[in-house]
Amino acid sequence: MNRDFGYVARFEKFGFGMFVHFGLYSLLAKGEWTYRFDNVPEKEYEALSGRFDVKKDFAKEIVSAAKKAGCRYVTLTTRHHDGFSLYDTRGLSDYDVVHTPTGRDLVREFVDECRAQGLLPFFYHTLLDWHDERYRTDFKAYLRYLRKSIELLCTEYGEVGGFWFDGMWDRPEDSWEEDELYAVIRKHLPNAMIINNTGLSFQGKVGHYELDSVTFERGKPVFVDNSDRPRAGEMCQIMNNNWGYSAVDISFKSVESYLTDLTDCRKFGCNYLLNVGPKGDGSLSDIEKGILEQIGKWVSVYGESVYDVTPLSIDGEDFVLRGKNCDYFVVHGLQMIANDNLNIVKNAFKRTETEYSGRIAYIEWIDNGEKLQFRQNGNRLSVVATHFPYGYNYCVRVARIIRK
Repeated sequence: MNRDFGYVARFEKFGFGMFVHFGLYSLLAKGEWTYRFDNVPEKEYEALSGRFDVKKDFAKEIVSAAKKAGCRYVTLTTRHHDGFSLYDTRGLSDYDVVHTPTGRDLVREFVDECRAQGLLPFFYHTLLDWHDERYRTDFKAYLRYLRKSIELLCTEYGEVGGFWFDGMWDRPEDSWEEDELYAVIRKHLPNAMIINNTGLSFQGKVGHYELDSVTFERGKPVFVDNSDRPRAGEMCQIMNNNWGYSAVDISFKSVESYLTDLTDCRKFGCNYLLNVGPKGDGSLSDIEKGILEQIGKWVSVYGESVYDVTPLSIDGEDFVLRGKNCDYFVVHGLQMIANDNLNIVKNAFKRTETEYSGRIAYIEWIDNGEKLQFRQNGNRLSVVATHFPYGYNYCVRVARIIRK
């Protein structure tokens, strides 16, 4: 079959995206699975729709934060496992946002804001459904409802980056009629990415032929199997322990861990999808905004090593990425130079090496242009990587390799 997979190559160049988990569960502030884990009575949970009132500029705040962090795309939960839709289902169900005090199509606002700010919108959509009776009693009828829902998203919002499905693991023995589901997308949006999360248990597993990317949920990426067709990889990660907003989960990771994840993803040619969980009114928490701002500081300096790069060497902690006009040497574990009263660093450099056989004119830090000492021996490159100057620490440091 002669087919153009250019949209997959485009996706791989993005490098960094934002995941947004937002819905009725955000009002309870205990994570996106609280309905199930806390055994919230069905009627009590449904009643949350009566006080779902999202602020007018929710999309602008989220998309602006994503852009400031350096993201190139944003994936929004248009419908999560609780069955509540953030879009106007146009009569398919009354369990949607236009039947709440919000009274607006939030997916429309999200898509419009992404386009206004130059980011590409993606749609997360659940496959399982805790709310719809047909999911339990008439699965084939439910699947028809699911496909009609996806067709709405394909036809009412213009071109989008793709669809991110989740939940097939809930009924592993049943036929989800994947051919029919993916055919809906291919009919209306042939250049949309189709992703179906394999969850925590089957990271990187290649599934249906039409799937354009494998997933590494909260894991570590590896090279993706492209033996039969071009296929991308994407790792999604949470900031604390919940995808949806939780006011009582303060277990946030360090900025360094997010930057390590991001660069590890690029090491294997995968994208990094970092999650935020807005509050019930659609606003981001101060700590999420702060973390994204710090990541954005790193991207503003080293971003050229994130976008439109491909893996070149992967042996060891430090590695090389191939860029258009130069290569990039990504170095971890550097500290800040100071005296014994301020820091435990005893040496002013770290000796590191990796596989690299190209001819080099010079190597320089992106952040300050300092030239680095290096030596080549066959296909091995050894570099004297100096630590950050006093007062600086970007966690992960990147140097340009200028080719001869």
